[in-house]
Amino acid sequence: MEWRAFELRPGGKFPGTPEEEARYREKVRRADAPVIDYAHDNFGVEMSMDAPWGVNSRMAHEGSWFARAHDKLDEYNRACFSAQWQKGQRLDDIETLAGIATSVGLYSDGFREAVVGRKYRVEVEMDLMLAREIGINGVPAFIFGDRYLVSGARPTSVLEQVVDKCIDEGLIE
Repeated sequence: MEWRAFELRPGGKFPGTPEEEARYREKVRRADAPVIDYAHDNFGVEMSMDAPWGVNSRMAHEGSWFARAHDKLDEYNRACFSAQWQKGQRLDDIETLAGIATSVGLYSDGFREAVVGRKYRVEVEMDLMLAREIGINGVPAFIFGDRYLVSGARPTSVLEQVVDKCIDEGLIE
């Protein structure tokens, strides 16, 4: 598996009016409850309905490239997920991100310098361009055998079906 950047809401902004955003947020709130229950019941994942809204994830994505360069990508991403979805922290706050970096063994000053200085801006832009080109429109997104895209939260049975299909077609072993 390879982690790549994707912005569900670029800039953390809703692309409509405040009224449309309020209706959308209520719709998401109603839809999130069963997703959160499903994640807990099937995967043991604890998520909060109080996760921050309107987070610009760009700094977190650029931080992930710093973590990748220091062999801490998985740890960093897991810590970011926990911060956002379990602790209700904002991933568009450099202090929060620097704390996450430190918690996974990354040098805080180097992390902060890379993120604030936009050292990995191009890498994130390339990820975002690739996502648009491929047609990704939800998270998580998986590409199997360089052929099949599964975008958005799906039951494990769907992922298993795609894996089986790729094995049958000789795309993966």
